[in-house]
Amino acid sequence: MGKSSSKGLSEGGFKMFSLKNVLMLSIALNVGLLLNHFGLKDGILQNKVGATVAQNSSRSCFSNCTVVEEIENGGGGEKKRQELAADSVVNLDHLKHLIMFSNLKCEHSGDPTMFEPFWRKMGDRSTIVIPGWQSMSYFSDIGNLCWFLEPDFAKEIRRLHKLVGNAITEDRYIVVGTGSTQLFQAVLYALSPPDATDPVDVVSAMPYYSSYPSVTDYLKSGLYRWGGDAYTYNKEGAYIELVTSPNNPDGHTRESVVNLGGGTRVYDLAYYWPQYTPITSNVDHDLMLFTVSKSTGHAGTRIGWALVKDKEVAKRMTKFIELNTIGVSKDSQLRAAKILRTLSDSCEHMVTSDHSECFFEYGRLLMTRRWEQLRDAVRRSGMFSLPEFLPDFCKYTGVATAPHPAFAWLKCEGEVQDCESFLRSHKILTRSGMHFGADPKYVRVSMLDRNDTFKLFVERLLSINS
Repeated sequence: MGKSSSKGLSEGGFKMFSLKNVLMLSIALNVGLLLNHFGLKDGILQNKVGATVAQNSSRSCFSNCTVVEEIENGGGGEKKRQELAADSVVNLDHLKHLIMFSNLKCEHSGDPTMFEPFWRKMGDRSTIVIPGWQSMSYFSDIGNLCWFLEPDFAKEIRRLHKLVGNAITEDRYIVVGTGSTQLFQAVLYALSPPDATDPVDVVSAMPYYSSYPSVTDYLKSGLYRWGGDAYTYNKEGAYIELVTSPNNPDGHTRESVVNLGGGTRVYDLAYYWPQYTPITSNVDHDLMLFTVSKSTGHAGTRIGWALVKDKEVAKRMTKFIELNTIGVSKDSQLRAAKILRTLSDSCEHMVTSDHSECFFEYGRLLMTRRWEQLRDAVRRSGMFSLPEFLPDFCKYTGVATAPHPAFAWLKCEGEVQDCESFLRSHKILTRSGMHFGADPKYVRVSMLDRNDTFKLFVERLLSINS
């Protein structure tokens, strides 16, 4: 009898337990579906920010700086992130100090992540699904000189440049690379005389992009070598001059400075986009480099492109990439094509219709506001200075605008001789001017990190008194 009673209880308990679990699972699934449906799952609609975005749903989300701040702080579908601690290390130097400061609480790395809220708001418009069977071949367009260039990506490149009016694409060969760094190496290979007895010198005007020397000399090639500051270069013979405009790190517009014969010029135009600088002309150089990471903020996609006038140079660049990586990821190109298409769609009719969702307008407003905040902090601190930029007429926007570069070329005034070390003592990580061929009283500061990081940076500067 005891055995039978125990068995009955066991069966009854098992049935009751199963029903409870089924009921709980059903409730959990339904709650999850409701949260997803109403955009609450990842803290998208939160507190006052959520209420503000909901109240303003009938008006532009990108039409003024006030709403830009709403989007920055979590509106428009930005996923909730852990708030920065007040004593966090502010890293605005692209990963350089992560190992050095591994014992400190280090947040972020100066990535171009400030554009995340815009792309979150774009949602499915910028989403691409690639079936498992697609893009399996090495080849994209066997009839093209750059045989691994995806036709859709090439189409969107030409469309975007035509829309912005910042570079001539007619009668140009497009060479795609794994970011502009691979394209830079391909350019050096393509422009170096193969039968020269000495390596060709590669020069750039100081302050130059800090990676130019290291990337040039990394492989210790017998074809080319770093030749230093273009302002002081005076050797006879072949040379390659790198012209970065707007310049990284100081944001100024640049032209070639070497007037010797036998040289070839390469224009790095990564930042020649309306969110950073006025578009003053449709540039028409023999060799121009661009990158998705700076134009749209998608650094992780690792895609760049070159506009090349000379067919033989384009062939040699293509050959370098073929030998280096056997082409460029098709998946990345297809994603980049979708991103560029979404960007162009968002801005194509801004002159004749509401341009509240134009990426370039969003970026320009955001960069303007950040530079205003930084200049105010620098002025109030009394310990630093920044370059001054004159407004110029922008053919894209149709109005005069001042440059708002992606990097701030910050100078420590007074007795501070090593600005990087000084700021590091205040838990602000930057890159010393020495890496750019300049005085260590200067540092480069990224302006493109997430909003909470930038705010903490400005607050930290204000806490440093002269």
